[in-house]
Amino acid sequence: MTVDLGVVLLAVLTAFGYAVLLPARLRGWALLLLSLLAVYWLQSPLPIRFSDYIFPTATIVLSVGVWWLLRPLSEEGGRLFLTREDKLTLLLLVGVMVGMAFNRFLPAELRLTPSRPPSPLVVGLALLMLGLIIGGLSLLNRGATFQKGSTSTKLTLTAGIAAIVLLFVLLKTEPLAAAVSGWWRAAANQDVSLASMNDLSWLGFSYIAFRLIHTLRDRQTGILPPLSLREFMTYIIFFPAYIAGPIDRAERFVGDLRAVPGMAGLDAGRMGAGFGRIAMGLFKKFVIADSLARGLALSPANAGQIGSTAGAWLLLYGYAFRLYFDFSGYTDMAIGIGLLFGIRLPENFRRPYLRTTLAEFWQSWHITLSDWVRFYVFSPMSRSLLRRKPRPSPTLIVLSAQMATMIIIGLWHGVTWNFLIWGAWHGLGLFAHKMWSDRTRRWYRRAQERPFTRRAWAVGGWFLTFHYVVLGWVWFVLPEPEQAVMFFERLVGVS
Repeated sequence: MTVDLGVVLLAVLTAFGYAVLLPARLRGWALLLLSLLAVYWLQSPLPIRFSDYIFPTATIVLSVGVWWLLRPLSEEGGRLFLTREDKLTLLLLVGVMVGMAFNRFLPAELRLTPSRPPSPLVVGLALLMLGLIIGGLSLLNRGATFQKGSTSTKLTLTAGIAAIVLLFVLLKTEPLAAAVSGWWRAAANQDVSLASMNDLSWLGFSYIAFRLIHTLRDRQTGILPPLSLREFMTYIIFFPAYIAGPIDRAERFVGDLRAVPGMAGLDAGRMGAGFGRIAMGLFKKFVIADSLARGLALSPANAGQIGSTAGAWLLLYGYAFRLYFDFSGYTDMAIGIGLLFGIRLPENFRRPYLRTTLAEFWQSWHITLSDWVRFYVFSPMSRSLLRRKPRPSPTLIVLSAQMATMIIIGLWHGVTWNFLIWGAWHGLGLFAHKMWSDRTRRWYRRAQERPFTRRAWAVGGWFLTFHYVVLGWVWFVLPEPEQAVMFFERLVGVS
């Protein structure tokens, strides 16, 4: 299911009931329950039998497994036992997973699952078996020490990060995903010849993966605060940000979550800000972006049908604005709905197309993704290269770190040649900007004292930055390098 006007209206009505009717002490539990139900309800129908039930269930199970690795330590170094709240949360999670399987017995129009789920008995037995396996492994490790910074702890958390990255690669690489789909179809006695990457459309996994890796890595470095299972699960699957972000940090999100019981039910400022952001998001997404999508924006379908250079540029500009208004519209709706429930999600866009340098663009476009990759890729890689003996040249360090950072951002959207090229396009652009700004810094400072020169410099910087970004979208929107090259030729008048 995609987010439409009906979904937004239901979220707003639920927020009113949550703020007015629900006792304050139950608000945190309500956010978790709503998010759990949304994980199933928002998942799109998939052709492989039971897969659109299995993926949401796997989201819950995977998140619980990561939390199990993140649990804080006792003073003696062993894992802490489950608190009463953790046990209640586990019961709620199991109850939802088994309860959603009972949709099997409802008419299709009344189900909260995309299609008919498996038998509740099968689901219950599978969860029981999984619980016994985890319990057995915990007993085997009972005598082991898990001190902060110990080798065993680091290896366990690193293995968790590696497993999530491997799963991400399997889902995002078309040949691998098609192979997994074929195996799954064969096991389900379905037509293997129809296997494709689309069979594995696990809703929200790209964002879930980054949140899980963030918490595992912060646990490794000792900066992750202790989180209860309820807090952790709500952070991972919080429904306004589940589909399209933003990627919040756990400690910031949990700070808002813990303040939810004390918030005023119908606070005018919070509700007004929330409705304002929702209205803005609806206008961006359903008025501007969807209008541009009706033949006024570049797409794989119309890329080869353009009859003129001017038409090619118009479609490319249309795609650039369609992408911005679509994505930022979803973000506005997520932030607005979050405000209605008492959670202030971070901003993700700050007028990126008005920036005068490529570095400023990436500080304003998909901000939470840029910050995530900067924190977990660029900075660690730069520090590692600086510590090497012999130390590489500063130019090589900057180039390597920026290329790696932007290529990861590209491949996060999909493991394809075009996304890799798009990431490299921006990595090279950021490197060129860094080299240019280092060599012109003294001249730039003097130019700031002359108003005309300052304005001309800003306009020229904006023009170059905007068109560099817009040209990069060709690699982003078109699926094959050959098709992208042909479109570039059309942009410069080559037939």
